[in-house]
Amino acid sequence: MAQHFSLAACDVVGFDLDHTLCRYNLPESAPLIYNSFAEFLVKEKGYDKELLTVTPEDWDFCCKGLALDLEDGNFIKLADNGTVLRASHGTRMMAPEELAKEYGRKEWKHFMSDTGMACRSGKYYIYDNYFDLPGALLCARVVDSLTKQHNGQKTFDFWKDIVAGIQHNYKMSAFKENCGIYFPEIKRDPGRYLHSCPESVKKWLRQLRNAGKILLLITSSHSDYCRLLCKHILGNDFADLFDIVITNALKPGFFSHLPSQRPFRRLEDDEEQEALPSLDKPGWYSQGNAVHLYELLKKMTGKPEPKVVYFGDSMHSDIFPARHYSNWETVLILEELRGDRDWKPEESEPLEKKGKYEGQKAKPLYSLSNKWGSFFIDSISGLENTEDPSVYTWSCKRISTYSTIAIPSIEAIAELPLDYKFTRFSSSNSKTAGYYPGPPLVLANGESPTTR
Repeated sequence: MAQHFSLAACDVVGFDLDHTLCRYNLPESAPLIYNSFAEFLVKEKGYDKELLTVTPEDWDFCCKGLALDLEDGNFIKLADNGTVLRASHGTRMMAPEELAKEYGRKEWKHFMSDTGMACRSGKYYIYDNYFDLPGALLCARVVDSLTKQHNGQKTFDFWKDIVAGIQHNYKMSAFKENCGIYFPEIKRDPGRYLHSCPESVKKWLRQLRNAGKILLLITSSHSDYCRLLCKHILGNDFADLFDIVITNALKPGFFSHLPSQRPFRRLEDDEEQEALPSLDKPGWYSQGNAVHLYELLKKMTGKPEPKVVYFGDSMHSDIFPARHYSNWETVLILEELRGDRDWKPEESEPLEKKGKYEGQKAKPLYSLSNKWGSFFIDSISGLENTEDPSVYTWSCKRISTYSTIAIPSIEAIAELPLDYKFTRFSSSNSKTAGYYPGPPLVLANGESPTTR
């Protein structure tokens, strides 16, 4: 494979929406997501009211890439070889001795090869994106509460209530019915939770179209919510920017399922209609699969193997499946590359001046967690005759394995010429080569971690 990647060489440019084209104001959106679940658990399922109170310090628990063991309530951070680097029971971090006793130096019991390990399983859940992370804090606090109530409870069965909370707040009809907390609040004040696309990004999208690229929008959000987001961030004429818009894509199944399992559906007034035997023309569709989409792209480009690049923020839903199942080029939107450079604590306002969801201000979820350390590397403590050697995390390894490049935002590349040559991740390059405009500070400043 060539060492460099260029958008000019691509025939098709596809985008995820949430946290990719549409960036959220994370210190505002995280408490809103947290509340949408917490209020459901307290009011509908009888959980402790303490869950409703969150301090700014509590948000430090949030870190992408953590796995929750659904049986024992432990959160873990994995090394690239599947061993456990750090762990907590609920929000209580385990000391090195407890960690060694619980997990030792062996692979975590649920660890499998990259292709075998999903984010969603009946036994564990991996927190992979910014919609997930407030749920990590909530679940950890639920474990704390249940452990306290039941005097050191060892097994847990709260996940079914979390799933019920997802269904209540985020089901397909929730936007239209104005039910739950999340959608009514976003509708009420979208500017508070969403960042408009900078002019540079809008100009860049038009530049891609003018260069003859086919533009796709593939989102798991439903069409009514997608329309609200796109109008706010791109303007009322947003649909003119895209050849094909696919909503309720149900990723990663969009990439991994057979056409018969996941056909495309027409939309009328945001309601899904009959299943389509194939995809014959550009337009706005629901559900679907990458196989039928690629057949249409062949017709549109007149090429037997059109080259597709897909931008997304989720390793589980976007990057891994697009690369593994469809062999597309992939650009990972990774706000962790911004680190904590942008983050300055705000001066606290009196509570009476704050709105309903303002009392629990979160730091940006991409900033460094003091509890969990770097998203990219960590040190192994407690080994004899070593000076805490650093190792890559499992999350970091997946980035270099499945991403073509990783960038902090689309804005970071919008003013580059389309034929700009990015150095891609590859086995022959260093593990930091594919980060643009540069590797995370922790990798750039530190010594290369041990690869095991």
